[in-house]
Amino acid sequence: MDTPLRLEVIVASVRPERFAPVVANWFLRMARASIEFDIGVIDLRDTPLPVELTETDAVADYRARLAAADAFVAVTSEYNHGYPASLKTAFDCAKHEWRAKPIGFVSYGGLSGGLRAVEQLRQVVAEIHMVSIRETVSFHQAKRQFDAEGQTQDGAAIDSAERLLRQLAWWATTLRAARSVAPYPG
Repeated sequence: MDTPLRLEVIVASVRPERFAPVVANWFLRMARASIEFDIGVIDLRDTPLPVELTETDAVADYRARLAAADAFVAVTSEYNHGYPASLKTAFDCAKHEWRAKPIGFVSYGGLSGGLRAVEQLRQVVAEIHMVSIRETVSFHQAKRQFDAEGQTQDGAAIDSAERLLRQLAWWATTLRAARSVAPYPG
């Protein structure tokens, strides 16, 4: 591999008192330990995407950033048994930029740990021709899983994150090579 894989971590929650930064920062520390990736963060709170899906300069910049990425991880909460509207808007503002690229999920929430949101998101990403990574990181009762420094002792989550990153690197490498030989026919 000549250049590191470009991984964009998408922080989905835009609520004012969100817990997302704690989970996202923990995952970013895990991901940055992986030498395969050059990592960026797209925080949807700071990314002005229009809900009416119109084309703006911000959308064009966002789409260019997606096009340059080899892989994605969405850090998502679960609201009312579903994913945040901001994340659906983020998917819908682009089309071809997502295609033939892998995406993993780090979810958090109450009893379900965000897993219902992830299962719904798998349907969305399949429709836009992405490859959903099977391994998922999930934090049940998330606010109880992290200490004051944003660290967790949740061994299952740590193990899942390591496996997710290995699978993501494999898929990103494989799909980048395939896209370089022939454009995706979608």
